[in-house]
Amino acid sequence: MDADLKRVMLVEDDDDIRAVAGMALEMVGGLAVRACGSGAEALAAVAEFAPQLVVLDVMMPRMNGSEVLVQLRAQEATAKIPVVFLTAKAQREEVERLRALGVLDVVEKPFDPMTLSDTLKALWAKRPVE
Repeated sequence: MDADLKRVMLVEDDDDIRAVAGMALEMVGGLAVRACGSGAEALAAVAEFAPQLVVLDVMMPRMNGSEVLVQLRAQEATAKIPVVFLTAKAQREEVERLRALGVLDVVEKPFDPMTLSDTLKALWAKRPVE
């Protein structure tokens, strides 16, 4: 497994947030990014893109972030991909509930696009390695 974070899948239904975060991760962070506008799109593309990390919006229509996480964990090929949730609902209880689902961490929106890649790389560096 690669020591450095290089490939990130970004799943965010808001077009503006997806564009800003994607550009920031690519231009500031130097990462290869596959940006998806829905959970279904992400699940359809995840095997082909093979991300090292999935950044997953919590509140999305049709399939929310927790439901996407369940689907990722249910497939052998994607079960061990680390996930970071993005959420605007950053109350302590909600963050703890999300962390309890087995994700690396929860990043609060609004985030600073200039530091987002550093945040994700720091979380990646602290992930449990099997």
